[in-house]
Amino acid sequence: MKTLSLGYSPCPNDTFIFFALVHKRIPLEGYSVQERLEDVEALNKLAAGHELDITKISFHAFAYLRDEYALLRSGGALGKGCGPLVVARQGISDIDWRRHRVAIPGERTTAFLLLRLYNPAIQNIIVMPYHQIMQSVQQGDTDIGLIIHESRFTYQHFGLQRVLDLGDWWEQSTGFPIPLGGIIMKRHLYKDLSYLLEENIRHSIQYAQRHPEEAQTYISRHAQETEEAVTRQHIDLYVNEYSMDIGTDGEQAIRFLFAEAERKGIIPRSRHDIF
Repeated sequence: MKTLSLGYSPCPNDTFIFFALVHKRIPLEGYSVQERLEDVEALNKLAAGHELDITKISFHAFAYLRDEYALLRSGGALGKGCGPLVVARQGISDIDWRRHRVAIPGERTTAFLLLRLYNPAIQNIIVMPYHQIMQSVQQGDTDIGLIIHESRFTYQHFGLQRVLDLGDWWEQSTGFPIPLGGIIMKRHLYKDLSYLLEENIRHSIQYAQRHPEEAQTYISRHAQETEEAVTRQHIDLYVNEYSMDIGTDGEQAIRFLFAEAERKGIIPRSRHDIF
């Protein structure tokens, strides 16, 4: 039996999606899966080193890896009303993108790519784990925070205000859903295993939907935010129809994101498509 390495984040949407697959509730004939849970930027770096067979990845990071990896149709994070937010302390209304210190969750995150597409003038960035950003802004160590994941539900608890919704900007500008992250597989495995993995990820999602209480202990053990109501909001928002299949509009959204970033010289061109 061959073991496949699978990377994903400890965020509730990922642990919800992959719970049944990694706990063998969904059989993967001829293969076993060894999971590795890491922050999204850590996963981006592991993929850049070709260390994982299959992994969740920011679409920004995937743009650099299209020659080595191909996208699976299921398991990703796309949607509407779920984009990154820019937050600041109360009283900051006019953002100086050249002067203000901006905390970001990683240089290869899709959140940062969207921010650069929104305003290429941004300069003074400080990279830190996503769950440290709100406290950094609250304490004055940084001026502005680019927040992702469950932080969108809790930033008010830190006395912060939303100054920009990048997801809303993207949707209004393009009409597409927001492509945040996807599941990619090494290209040498893709031809033989992509369909099997896509189907098993769908089955894993369906299992968790039918047995949410069974997955909850695993989800709560890894979540940064321990309040179950926030965890539920997170799953309801990020596990959606696009998690089952990215669909035609999801494909178009990803290709448009890459085309715009290539046109502006933010990401390199690739000889491979997304699949």
